Amino acid sequence: MANKLKLGIPKGSLQDATIALFQRAGWEIYASGRSYFPTINDGDIECMLVRAQEMARYVEHGALDAGLTGNDWVLENLSDVERVTSLTYSKQSRQKVKWVLAVPEDSPFQKPEDLAGKIIATELVEFTKRYFAEKNIPVKVEFSWGATEVKPPMLADAIVEVTETGSSLRANRLRIIETLMESETQLIANKTAWQNDWKREKIQNISLMLNGAMAAQTQVGLMLNVKNESLKDVLAVLPALNSPTISHLSNSEWVAVNTILDESTVREVIPKLKAAGGTGIVEYPLSKVVL
Repeated sequence: MANKLKLGIPKGSLQDATIALFQRAGWEIYASGRSYFPTINDGDIECMLVRAQEMARYVEHGALDAGLTGNDWVLENLSDVERVTSLTYSKQSRQKVKWVLAVPEDSPFQKPEDLAGKIIATELVEFTKRYFAEKNIPVKVEFSWGATEVKPPMLADAIVEVTETGSSLRANRLRIIETLMESETQLIANKTAWQNDWKREKIQNISLMLNGAMAAQTQVGLMLNVKNESLKDVLAVLPALNSPTISHLSNSEWVAVNTILDESTVREVIPKLKAAGGTGIVEYPLSKVVL
């Protein structure tokens, strides 16, 4: 179907965060019951829930035109796909995840070389095999079906596991001895679909809106009034995304200033704006920031 985009939504830990991101970008995705085919308020798109671990393979082979998955799984499968954009979000946070080599706290292992001849349990089997092969360290890599953190030391000597905060590793008395890679969510596309003008434009539009929604998560709008005589001092306070918008008011002695700020700086900026002569200061949330 030339005018229908087959889009993969990651099932599992990324599912809720992905659907929430699409909602902020303007698409309502409804995943209910046991159906693997969520509905979406866009007649040009057909959605399918697919495990992130398998997404890249299905996109590469053309079963899906595009999909969202971690860069880790693209590398695990060595998938030949078009990488459209990176979107830094995960299950719990808006930061990259890490795949780490971890061992029991009381083990003698201090570096990867110490694990020569040992057993490594992981879900990221092929990437881990390549990692140790490149270092010329002979190990046995076993696939872990889950609960990987509990396997050392009885079922494995070490693990390669994904972590956001490291709390689960610490709770299981494991320590990290090496970070194998950092990973983030990516929008990927099938290379044949990418050559189709209509599909490429649709995917690019999705990328634009998702990135706009992502940017808005950490930004807020700020508007205030200021006398002309204090405008220079106010502008000196503002770390604007771009040049602030300045509008004349009915009273020629005053102007309105409108800008976008990093949300983390607002608590420090607003008092400075007030001291510099700003008044009627209003902070407001943003839905999308498209640069």
